[in-house]
Amino acid sequence: MPTHQVTNQPPPLAGYDASADPALHDALRAFHPDGRQGAGAAPGPDTPDSPQTALAQLRGIGRLAGSERAQEQGRLANENPPKLRTHDRYGHRIDEVEFHPAWHELMTTAIEHGLHATPWQDPRPGAHLDRAARFYLWGQAEAGHLCPVSMTYAVVPALRHAPELAARYEPLLAATVYDKGHRPAAAKQGLTAGMSMTEKQGGSDVRANTTVAVSAADGSYRITGHKWFTSAPMGDLFLVLARTPGADLSCFLLPRVLPDGSRNGMHLQRLKDKLGNRSNASAEVEYSDATAWLVGEEGRGVRTILDMVNATRLDCVLAAATGMRLGVLHAAHHARHRSAFGRPLLDQPLMANVLADLAVESEAATVVAMRLAAAADRAAGGDERERAFRRLALAAVKYHVCKLAPAHAAEALECLGGNGYVEESGMPRLYREAPLGSIWEGSGNVAALDTLRALTRQPEAADAFFAELDLARGADGRLDDALDRLRKDAAEPSEAGGRRLAESLAVTLQASLLVRHGHPAIADAFAATRLAAGGGRAYGTLPRGVSFADIVARATPDNGA
Repeated sequence: MPTHQVTNQPPPLAGYDASADPALHDALRAFHPDGRQGAGAAPGPDTPDSPQTALAQLRGIGRLAGSERAQEQGRLANENPPKLRTHDRYGHRIDEVEFHPAWHELMTTAIEHGLHATPWQDPRPGAHLDRAARFYLWGQAEAGHLCPVSMTYAVVPALRHAPELAARYEPLLAATVYDKGHRPAAAKQGLTAGMSMTEKQGGSDVRANTTVAVSAADGSYRITGHKWFTSAPMGDLFLVLARTPGADLSCFLLPRVLPDGSRNGMHLQRLKDKLGNRSNASAEVEYSDATAWLVGEEGRGVRTILDMVNATRLDCVLAAATGMRLGVLHAAHHARHRSAFGRPLLDQPLMANVLADLAVESEAATVVAMRLAAAADRAAGGDERERAFRRLALAAVKYHVCKLAPAHAAEALECLGGNGYVEESGMPRLYREAPLGSIWEGSGNVAALDTLRALTRQPEAADAFFAELDLARGADGRLDDALDRLRKDAAEPSEAGGRRLAESLAVTLQASLLVRHGHPAIADAFAATRLAAGGGRAYGTLPRGVSFADIVARATPDNGA
């Protein structure tokens, strides 16, 4: 009932340009192949491959991500989750997943903008970095549909272990056409891909898997077994781990529809009822004499599929950084328009401290994610030092940044008070999504152990990592002290201390990148609170002297409201 006039309610966060992101701009200027080093550097020549051109091209997808239309698509895709149709009306097995039209619109936008496998067929330097920036921006619209997009990106390096299969399928995986429907791959204009590894008895320990593969006379294999967690089961192609007789696990490419148009022996048992990522389907799959082709050497499937895992781990970091950016945008937008106790929340020192602290975490995640994307570019171009750097940095950063995401989302939600706890705000969806990156592609302990393996078994990775850190030596005494401590800790690693060491590696890398390329206020606040904090600190505890206003201004969206 209209009993009184309601005031002091922030307008919806819509109609903003997600690409108006100072941290992203700093990172692209720093890491783009034709860029200038450091934040605030004078623009270089505006060439087709310049960071200025890359930034200009991001505006289109940035405006789409911040549009009211995209926000509505994200809401609808999550409020109308996919449904499994195992049989048609006549009782024939069909194993189809039915999605709301909003899902297909989101997928169409993502693929038309090359968020999937296009960089692998793009000869331009910086193609993977440009793709990472677009992925990071479009993720602000909706996170779940980026799962199949990410796996389609990641399947290519693993598929290249089978050159004939790569030649046949890679152009279709990279095509900027979203072609849904159940047809043979050769009859489609574009393909999406997934992977099927996890089994009931193994989880992260895939070597405990029992799915078997038996060779057929035509050179293919027949796969039989059960997979406990297969994301995006509506894809066209899947990388599957299975055990061949007398050998260890091997990697196989398995199509959902066979070349003759018949359905492969891939039966969806049920869809998972998940905490988050609800717009995307995840299924339990029973393979029954399913046709597949060997990828890579027989018995070396884990090593082969790790090329895919490493690429999806990068996207886990990107997604975590996206969630942090979106969280702080919502929090700053709310504080800008909401008043309490006689003044705007944004002007209240304690709230300003919280917002600034959230923004510092967000910018640190963004810069390190883009540095990893640049390493992927350089490694793809044959730079072995960058490949070695990425090996250690990706494991440590995946552990740390993804581990921070849930706490960051919770604090951002709290900035909106009770309004943030209501579904209509979008914050609960952000909060439910936040733990996924820390679980997907290796939970926290798996990532920490992988960090230890890279550090102890691949000395070239440690050398490349510390060489990167040393580029910032002398710029900040607190960072120099942290570098000295880290070298000592890394010289005597232990499994029990694996998480702490992974965190130290990641935090010190973030600090070095911020000191070299970030905003001075961000770098100062990060060094003051993260390098010696030892973990476990609450947000909103930045010390005196930090420029809250400068930091919060970089995180406040300009949507004309």
